Amino acid sequence: MTDFDPSAYLPDDLLDRIRERAPLHDRENTFPQADLDELRAAGYLSILVPRERGGAGLGLEQAALLQQRLAGAAPATALAINMHLVWTGVAKVFSDRGAPGLEFVQDGAVAGEVFAFGISEGGNDLVLFGSDTAAVPDGAGGYAFTGTKIFTSLAPVWTKLGLHGLDTTSPDAPKLVFAFVDRTPAVTTADDWDTLGMRGTQSRTTHLDGAVADAAHVVRRIDPGPSPDPTVFGIFAVFEILLASVYTGIARRALELAVATAHRRRSKKSGAAYSQDPDIRWRIADMALAYDALPPQIAVLARDVDERADRGAGWFPALSGVKHRAVTMAKQVVDEAMLVAGGGSYFSANELSRLYRDVLAGAFHPSDPESAHATAASAWLGPIEA
Repeated sequence: MTDFDPSAYLPDDLLDRIRERAPLHDRENTFPQADLDELRAAGYLSILVPRERGGAGLGLEQAALLQQRLAGAAPATALAINMHLVWTGVAKVFSDRGAPGLEFVQDGAVAGEVFAFGISEGGNDLVLFGSDTAAVPDGAGGYAFTGTKIFTSLAPVWTKLGLHGLDTTSPDAPKLVFAFVDRTPAVTTADDWDTLGMRGTQSRTTHLDGAVADAAHVVRRIDPGPSPDPTVFGIFAVFEILLASVYTGIARRALELAVATAHRRRSKKSGAAYSQDPDIRWRIADMALAYDALPPQIAVLARDVDERADRGAGWFPALSGVKHRAVTMAKQVVDEAMLVAGGGSYFSANELSRLYRDVLAGAFHPSDPESAHATAASAWLGPIEA
């Protein structure tokens, strides 16, 4: 990636405004509408859309870097926008590989539509490979979806919800159906988002009661379970890389705050700045050593997606692994930053206090630690014998 200037897409003054609003949305548990409005006006919702369709034409590698930058200003805003970017990223995976079917996502993103991610379901550890949501065919190529989706970020503002459900009634059933539904009376959103951190995402529970996707918005019907279909690969790849980017951005910001604190604080005993204290220096060095490993890993994986590299069966352990490492690293770095900053970081008004709470959400996103370890174990040891 050469000659890429992130500030052309996320200017410093825009990030400053977003950072200034972040504590308010965390404190009041509100959606950052002004952030979305400014990002939409800046063309950020269509950064992954090809230029010929009206977007910025960026690759996943560039989007990952931008999401790290945005997360450093407001993690909840970055995480919410991630879910929209997942679908535009999947649309890019489709178009890059000559697969039709998601052009409406690209055109919609350019027009200002907001796409939400409706895959997660309570207790469904199959995630992409299965669904408890019923997908009932309407006889004309469309489907009606009934079920409950959890952690639906962008809940107050999305205009189209990308989701999956299980068709158990067609002659070739069972089939997993991936589609998009509009916000209609058949879709209700619970006002149940009151969490420890990432409060601005407003990732509320979504109830579907026969929500209809017409034939033009049914993207795929595939067999349940692992699949080489570009829908499954695209969702998994873009989701994991952009999630890793958000948490890596949090770690970068925590490191910056720790460095600034070390320069500012002075020891009453010696009169020297904390930046001269050997223990503080070791702690910050430890943070930097952990952080420095992640941006290159994310960049390489994202570039391989952009360039359609053939990693074969190695894709899934690589993708789940980078997400797991990013979250683990970010939590470690924020923990260390809190210790460098001292007791002042324990106050809610301190930015590190918010980062400390926000970073905890990483463990709950797929791939969770159990799934990442199971994937790695299968890659190195083979599957568990039946």
